[in-house]
Amino acid sequence: MLENSFGLTFFLKTPKKKENIRMVYLRVTVDGIPKESSTKRRWDMTRWDQKIERATGNKEDARTLNFFLDSVVQKINIFKTELMNREQTITSQKIIDLVNGKIASKTKVLEEFQNHNDKVHELVPKEYAMGTYDRYVTARSHVQEFMKSVYGRDDMEFRELNYQFICNYEHYLKTVRACSNNTTLKYISNFKKIILIAIEKEIIPKDPFSSFKGKKTKIPKKPLSAGELHTLQKHTFHTERLATVRDIFIFQCYTGLAYIDAYQLKKTDIKIGSDGERWIMSARHKTKSETNIPLLPDAIAVMEKYEDHPICVERNSVLPVSSNQKMNEYLKEIATLCGFQFALNTHKARRTFASTVTLNNDVPINVVKEMLGHQSVRQTEEYALTEQKTIGKEMSELKERLHQNSQQRNENASVAIERLEKEIEELKRTISE
Repeated sequence: MLENSFGLTFFLKTPKKKENIRMVYLRVTVDGIPKESSTKRRWDMTRWDQKIERATGNKEDARTLNFFLDSVVQKINIFKTELMNREQTITSQKIIDLVNGKIASKTKVLEEFQNHNDKVHELVPKEYAMGTYDRYVTARSHVQEFMKSVYGRDDMEFRELNYQFICNYEHYLKTVRACSNNTTLKYISNFKKIILIAIEKEIIPKDPFSSFKGKKTKIPKKPLSAGELHTLQKHTFHTERLATVRDIFIFQCYTGLAYIDAYQLKKTDIKIGSDGERWIMSARHKTKSETNIPLLPDAIAVMEKYEDHPICVERNSVLPVSSNQKMNEYLKEIATLCGFQFALNTHKARRTFASTVTLNNDVPINVVKEMLGHQSVRQTEEYALTEQKTIGKEMSELKERLHQNSQQRNENASVAIERLEKEIEELKRTISE
């Protein structure tokens, strides 16, 4: 934002004791507001011309001081131009801060990324999960390796980022890092957060990646069918660790709890609802939204089975849930033993609850939304994958309706023809008479 008035003056500060060697000061006035600061240079007042605000004479020390003062003026003019280009207000305080080195005009990308990650780590586990922090650490590492590999740089300034940079980074992730399209976009999204922080801090005026439009690849994430769920429940495992992981997975299938919510589920979260039955009444770890889920018999059976398990007693937890990594590792083994041609993971249980257990049994989607702790029905619709038998049932009903409509049309046509024939016969009699 252009200032109405601007003034810049160098002068020698009068000391308390009258001395010829005085401190060179700078005074900046913007819109009538003056600010001044020392240049940390001393000079003889007998060799100073206040009209030109410079040292006099051709000696080396005078030329050195004048060159320094000229560089300060140039630095201020460049800074003013940058502020105008960013449409930011020019103030005397900002310029004095620049002179005193309080404004970092060349903020580095990886430095700001590290600063962000450090703050996230400080908020684990209060506001962030450790997994979230780990993802940002990995995201920063990828950007660092990319800068080194493609640009030969250890870090870059934000003002150097542009559309070509993000295109190159996308290509690097997909080729060198061998990331899928969706994983690539996640890493770019992590990086984008740092860019937005830089904009908020007025390090850069606008988003250099605004023209970049990545499109996610839609991947079908199917739940277990009713038959597959039954197979999993009835399978006999000869190792306790697999049986326990299977039971926890089944509990998730009948409650819709995400892994972290099942891990953190305490016995105090099991309460008696207004219907006199046991409910899960807690808040989702991810969104902090309230979750109220009536417990189905299959879930209760699992819960009671592990009521006295040493881990549950020690943690006051409902289930002896291990790390997500171990859970998914064992679920892959379980899928193989059950003869499934697909991988099992903890999130598939949540999808199974949403579609196979609830929606396919005519539970209204708005009710499922509340149990899943979703913010909107649109989120729940992504889980609403209909089973083949449900589609078949709906199509059979459609066939029946079409057949009935066809029969009705045929009956109506027969009645119309019969009426017409009667009218013709009546007309013939009238004519003959």
